[in-house]
Formats: sequence, C-alpha cells, structure tokens
Amino acid sequence: MNRQKHRIKFYGFLVVFYGLFVSNTEIYAQKISVKSEINQELEFKIDSIISLLTLEEKVAMCHAQSKFSTSGVGRLGIPEVWMSDGPHGVRGEINWDNWGYAKWTNDSITAFPALTCLAATFNPKLSKKYGVSIGEEALYREKDVLLGPGVNIYRTPLNGRNFEYMGEDPFLASKMVVPYIHGVQQNGVAACLKHYVLNNQEQWREQINVKVSDRALNEIYLPAFKAAVVEGGVWSIMGAYNQFRGQHTTHHELLNKILKDDWAFDGVVISDWGSTHNTKEAALYGLDMEMGTGTDGLTSTKLNAYDNYYLADPFLQMIKNGELDESIVDDKVRRILRLMFRTNMDKSRGFGRINNKEHLDVAREIATEGIVLLKNENSFFPIDPTKKITIAVIGENATRKMTLGGGSSELKAKNEISPLKGLQDKYKNATIIHAMGYASGPPVYGRVIDSELDAEELKNEAIKVAKKADIVLFFGGLNKNYQQDCEGGDRINFGLPFGQETLLKELIDVNKNIGVVLVSGNAVAMPWLSKVNAVMQGWYLGSEAGNALADVISGTINPSGKLPFSFPVQLTDNAAHHYGEISYPGNGEYQEYKEDILVGYRWHDTQKIKPLFAFGYGLSYTNFDISDINIDKKTYSPSETIKVTCKVSNIGAVTGSEVVQVYVGKSKSKVKRAAKELKGFEKVEVKEGSSKTVEVLIAVKDLAYYNESISDWSLEKGTYEIYVGNASDNISKKLKINIK
Repeated sequence: MNRQKHRIKFYGFLVVFYGLFVSNTEIYAQKISVKSEINQELEFKIDSIISLLTLEEKVAMCHAQSKFSTSGVGRLGIPEVWMSDGPHGVRGEINWDNWGYAKWTNDSITAFPALTCLAATFNPKLSKKYGVSIGEEALYREKDVLLGPGVNIYRTPLNGRNFEYMGEDPFLASKMVVPYIHGVQQNGVAACLKHYVLNNQEQWREQINVKVSDRALNEIYLPAFKAAVVEGGVWSIMGAYNQFRGQHTTHHELLNKILKDDWAFDGVVISDWGSTHNTKEAALYGLDMEMGTGTDGLTSTKLNAYDNYYLADPFLQMIKNGELDESIVDDKVRRILRLMFRTNMDKSRGFGRINNKEHLDVAREIATEGIVLLKNENSFFPIDPTKKITIAVIGENATRKMTLGGGSSELKAKNEISPLKGLQDKYKNATIIHAMGYASGPPVYGRVIDSELDAEELKNEAIKVAKKADIVLFFGGLNKNYQQDCEGGDRINFGLPFGQETLLKELIDVNKNIGVVLVSGNAVAMPWLSKVNAVMQGWYLGSEAGNALADVISGTINPSGKLPFSFPVQLTDNAAHHYGEISYPGNGEYQEYKEDILVGYRWHDTQKIKPLFAFGYGLSYTNFDISDINIDKKTYSPSETIKVTCKVSNIGAVTGSEVVQVYVGKSKSKVKRAAKELKGFEKVEVKEGSSKTVEVLIAVKDLAYYNESISDWSLEKGTYEIYVGNASDNISKKLKINIK
C-alpha cells in the first residue's frame, strides 16, 4: 500500500471521528491536565483512538509482524510501523520473514562514517548535519524508526561493536548524541537510541549478568541515555540483550524507574531482536514493542510464529484471564500511537531525499574532521600531490569495501570510494602502485571464513612493490569480519590480524619511508610504532572514505580529529582487563565491572598508567598555543556557572582547528574520584598567524557525584581543580576554584 495515501486516509477518518468526541472534552479534561509537557489535543486524540481498538488489535500493535515492521489497524486506517537498522546509513531492504536481502534495485543509500569517527570530530554541529542527512534518507526509504544511534560506553578495545558507539567518555557521548537525534527527528523519523543498558561487549551478550555499582551506572553508563531523553527528546529506545543483577535489561525495573519515571521518557521501548524472554516481565517492566523473537519469523512452529511472541497471544491471554490489567497494554499502545503521530501519522511530514550531493558532502566533511593524526615524524604527512613520485599503497584495507559486514550496521552503499581510488584521483602527478599484502576473507555473520589466497605470495609481492617506491602507505587495521569490528562476537586479539605485523616489519626492512593508515573502529597494539614515520587513525568512513583520506593525506584538509577513547600500550593497561577474566569477559554467566567509575582515561590518569595515545589526543599540520587561561572568579555557589576562557593561537603555517578541552577534578574528596573528568570542550578554527578567544561554560551542579547512600546526586563543597588543555594527558594550565 502507498503509505502516503494510507496517511491521508487515516486523517480523513480522524477528522470525522474527532468531531464526534468534541462534546466529551470535559470528560477527558482532568486526565489530560496531569500530562505535563505533552500536547493536550494530541493526547485526547490518542485516548479517543484507544477506546475504539479491540483488545486483540492493541496487543497486535505491541509485537512484530515481520522482521522490521509491526501491525497497523486496517479498519481504522492506522498504519504499520516500519524500521530500519542504522546508525551509519539506512540498511538494505530485508525480506519479510527471513534475514535475506530482498534484492531491491532502489534501496542503495549514502554510507556515513561510523559513530567513532563522528565522536572524534568533537563537533556537535557536524552531529546535527549527520542526523539531518541520515534522517532524510530514512524518510525517503519510508522508514518510521531508524535503529540508532548507539551510546554504549567503550569499556574494552575488544568489543566488536565499539565502532557503532561514541567512545569512552559519557560527557562527550552526551554532547554528540543530542544533535544527532534532533537532526534525525526533524524529518519525522524516530531515532532509536541503543542499547539500554550495559551492553558493552558482544561475547555472551545474550546471557551475561553484569554487576556494577549504582555510582558507575549513573556516572558512566547512563548519562548519554539521559541526555538523549531529557535534552534530545528521543522518541524510541532499544533494550539490550544482557542481564543486570539477574534481570534482562529489555524488560527491567530500570526502564520504568529511571527511564520512564525519573526522566519522563514518553516514547516507545523496542526490544533488540530476540532480547525478550518473559511475558510477564515484558508486560510489567517497560517493554512496549517486541521484535525479532525466535529470528526465523512466521513459521508453522509455535516457537517462532509472531502470534506466539511474548507480547502476542501469551500477553493477550494474561489480560483476558485477569492476571494482567488492560491498562498495561493501553499504556504501550498510547506510546506507540504517540510515536505514530510524530512519524507516519504526522501530516506535515515530507518525503525525504537520498544519494544527493549534499549528503555526500556531509559524509566527507565528517570523515575529514574525524580522522586523527597519531604520529607524524619529520612531517611525513602531508604528502604533496604535485610531486612526481612513486607511492606504494599496500594493504587489503586500501581496496576493501567496509560498508559490508559488521552485522546489523551493514550497508548497501550506492558508491564507496576506496582509499586507493581516492589517492589515484588526488595524486595525478604521482605513480601509484598497489599490492594487497595480506587478505582476510569474506564478511560472514557469526563465523570466520579464511581467505583462499596464498599469504606468502601476497607478502612477497608487497615487498617487491615497496622496494620500487619513494613512499609507502600501509593501509592496515581491522575490518567488518566476525571477531573483528563486528556484531555477535568480540575480537580475540589486540594486535593487527591477518599477518599484518609480520608484513609491516618486512616492509620497513626494505623501505623505511613508511606511514600507516589504520582503518578500524578500535584501538590496536602497536609494537611497530617506533619503526614507522607516521600513523593516521582512519576509522570506517563510508561512501566518501577514499576521498576523505586523500584530502587529509594530501593536506587539502588539515586533520583535527581527537581520539574519543584511549589507546592502551597493552591490553592489561585497560581497566576492564586489569582485573582479569571476571571483569572481562566474565565466566559465561556473570561478570563484575571491577574498575567501577575508572573507565578509559579516568583509569589511566588516576592509576598513572601511561597510554599509548590518550583520550582527546590528535595532531595537526600546524601548531597551536593555548594561553591566557582564566576563570571568571574563584568561588561559586551550586546554582552558578563556571566560565573558562583562553586564547588559541595558530603559530604554524596553515589554517587548522583545535579542540580546547576542560577537565575538572577534586583531589581531596570524601569519595573515590577520577583524577579528572571532561566537563567541557570547544572546537575552534584558527587561521595561520591568528588567535581566537574560546569560552567554555560548566554548570557547577554538573560537578556532583552519585551518592549511593541517598540514591541521588551530591555536590561536595570545597576546592576543585580546573584543567585546560588539548588532550587528557596534555594540560596547559591547572586552576583552582572553591564551591561554597
């Protein structure tokens, strides 16, 4: 059915229907008055519609009818709800009843950079552009819910889905996720924030039972979710697979108590695909829409048929026999209808657009701003594109499509520019020679298929090519294969896979003028770091990957990305791994977050463990000086705002952007604290030889810690330290303030 006609048909029904109920307005007035901050007319319409629905129709709206849709009510013109995987692009069309692709010819899209890259920009304005663009593409594809973004915290570099998230710091994730949500939802498409909560690894994700303190839960793992709800106004949230304190998080007291009560979330909680386990818990503990249970879809078996989902016939029977009150399903349907009025029943919603130049430009801009320059000895980068030189481009990642694989974030990109193609287009005067060097195998979900190519032959060919070159660019890192950067399994090694370390060593032996471009969404071990001239973190950059990398490698764009997570020297330097297997990955049933609040740079700073590359770190082709660092006063009350100012001077030869980062610590505290925590940042572009004044505002109330003894936030009085710099380990000045 044409969904636009469906929408018009429904509104025709609603106008007639609503007119019949005008005389009953007083009956609803008292009920409506208590629904704070919600449009009263809309709530009246929703309640009116619910009164027309049969119990069976209401229950049918609470569970899937296909892989990515839920039922409408045809007799009333209420549409179905259609969803698509995200968060880096709108996934290709999936079959109604199995995981195969439908093989449409019109479902190719723009692939945007992975969210680790977006976080590395430290630029909320770009996050808004990202959201607007991907929301337009989802709308064009007639999707009502985009399943993203993800804000699970980067706890271990082995997590297979880290590339889908926004790094290790809750403040950075909070500031970046809100504009993304605003951008998506201004199109009349719901963002679906995921995965609520504590889904910080893929290994044993379906059953692992997480033990974590209330303080770490509230200070580290919940803030980005809270910001998305309270500031972002997100319309839907996805539950997680794992358990927390013995209860699956898709139907957990956390959904009602924190999400729906404390934060006043008025949207829909959607299960992850197959994360629902119990009808009564699903009914009572906050789940509104059940998806993916059984995974085989509508079959003859009771296990997988949609009518046998937990929130289907079993839910219906519990209501009919009086075990559950009908008001429970009414609340779920009320939320679903509210979602519909914001999306597919919003008569002002447009039609979207897809694969246009503006979206490609946004993808390229985000990619170039997110690329992080980690090492640049002897100004190896940028490489002048006008020179007549021979450049050896070596590595499978120079040509491999990175939009394929990775699990649910796999994309059917209309076009994906490879790094090799981007360099060939940029370096018209150079001779570019290429060798694969190493090979992995095809991306297949849930299993590893080794490459059939001869590894020794590939290596020998790469060495021959390297000998002929003036410069070697090695494109290594990870990929979207199972047990790499991929859903459903974690990495099994911290080092580079597929024989890359051996290959790199032999390449260095024959040509020392070598730079490394890492394509990955995770940190990797770098025992070879001292032997190479330069390292660039290239992420998964989407449709414009090759063009963006060529822009930065050539100096057309000056790199300004900053790491959104720490790179440890060795795996045991990471907090989650420091405490052994019970901390990560657990024993198969249970794990304990023993590092508590000391995640990422909080751990490195507090324990004085030097990282290989610190959170917030990233080089430029120019040099900056941060000076004249001041605060507006020395003493503040809890209701006031701290104003930090500084001057950023570009003392180099090219225009560039710097990120001023402001951290706050309290060395003499009555509770355990991290040495410092990010509380503000500002990215600023400065022309060569020029300076700009930067202002960062920090609300004093945001310096509070979560006090477990009162289950609420407490603000300590006394002395705090303000740290201003351009990385968590590179502080230009430390100031002291007093909170009275």
